[in-house]
Amino acid sequence: MTKGTVLVTGANSGIGLATTIEAARRGYAAIGSVRSDEKADVLHKAAADAGVEVDHVLLDVTDAARCAEVIKQVGPLTGLVNNAGVGRMGAVEDVGDDELREVLETMLVAPMRLARLALPAMRTQGRGRIVNMSSIYGRLSTPLTGWYQAAKQGLEGVSDALRMEVARDKIAVVLVEPGAFRTDIFTQAREAMTGRDESVYETSHERFAQILRLAHPLMGNPEQVARVVGGALDARNPRDRYLVGLDAQAWNLADRVLPRPVIDRVTRLITDL
Repeated sequence: MTKGTVLVTGANSGIGLATTIEAARRGYAAIGSVRSDEKADVLHKAAADAGVEVDHVLLDVTDAARCAEVIKQVGPLTGLVNNAGVGRMGAVEDVGDDELREVLETMLVAPMRLARLALPAMRTQGRGRIVNMSSIYGRLSTPLTGWYQAAKQGLEGVSDALRMEVARDKIAVVLVEPGAFRTDIFTQAREAMTGRDESVYETSHERFAQILRLAHPLMGNPEQVARVVGGALDARNPRDRYLVGLDAQAWNLADRVLPRPVIDRVTRLITDL
């Protein structure tokens, strides 16, 4: 017997991989979504190394038809963890329509599509847990990452609305807001920053990429976030938001107490703007 079925998107690395394994450890039938057989192999090897069993589904979360197929395939869900993301970052002026649509589709539209598809069965069961992976960027903004923040802040807004809409059905909607943890998002972000050579913000992109490189060894372990997600899945009355990481706590505090002109000036100095 298991506690129920949990689907985790973006499960081949970082927080998604750690969360799928954590869900299995906690007694759930854990299913991780990945985009290829090669990534499925990575998931199953990590699970075997951790001494747990997980399942997988092939899913590109931007494919609406496939999302519907997967939700039907996996059966009623006890939990849905929307974790899949992309790191297409750059100055607002430099990000074209195709890039921004990919960001918003992956991290804003797709999570709520999957939630919408999962809700009827959760309602029938009389229980359910939807955990949306946000970020400290769901609360604050920095330059050169505007569309990523647009997706996360949009996700927070619609998650708040959904939380109130489904509360009477004993379905909880939770936001997890990590700071900087070692995930592929930051690798993608560095690549995006260094690939904008003709931008008027070229030196700022290079500075930001350098900051990410230097910060990488100091970033937290994804397992820390996975434990928070696991706790949110298990909690009788989960909080609406979980801010994870000392850096996230510090950024949030600074954003609340420091004057906006001071924050803007310091941020611009750091990023050479």
